[in-house]
Amino acid sequence: MAKKKSLDKIDLKILSILQNDARITNHDLSQKVGLSPSSCLQRVRKLEEEGYIEGYMANINLDMICRTVTVLVTVSLHEHTNDNFKAFEEAIEKFPEIVECYTVSGNFDYFLRIVCPDMNSYLKLNDDLISNMEGVANISSHVALAHTKPFRGYALDRLVE
Repeated sequence: MAKKKSLDKIDLKILSILQNDARITNHDLSQKVGLSPSSCLQRVRKLEEEGYIEGYMANINLDMICRTVTVLVTVSLHEHTNDNFKAFEEAIEKFPEIVECYTVSGNFDYFLRIVCPDMNSYLKLNDDLISNMEGVANISSHVALAHTKPFRGYALDRLVE
């Protein structure tokens, strides 16, 4: 989503705190940003309404729940037409194992992160991708061996000058 307005330092501080602790109480958040609880809550609600906060999620420790395999996949399409890109993007929505997709520049068109219960499940999904999606020229798979730096939020103070 495109930036709608200029955020002030308090809005940025609220966003920074919430991305690292979405369960913080409004009272504690208001103290950390130097606002009254009612003013802080108004700002949070406005940030939500304007789309700066898209939702709240829990970071699940998947390793404690089950075994998985994470595969980072690059995909190239035969032809670069809007119809082909749209068809591919609609098709991958049908695969809940595809947890992220980026359209990228360079030697391939898409970068996917896929999480499956095991390699056999991934191989079946890979076969489904190849056989059910016209226009796919190449799929290259890279099995993640370790998750050495998980996502922990954006460095808003460095991104916004």
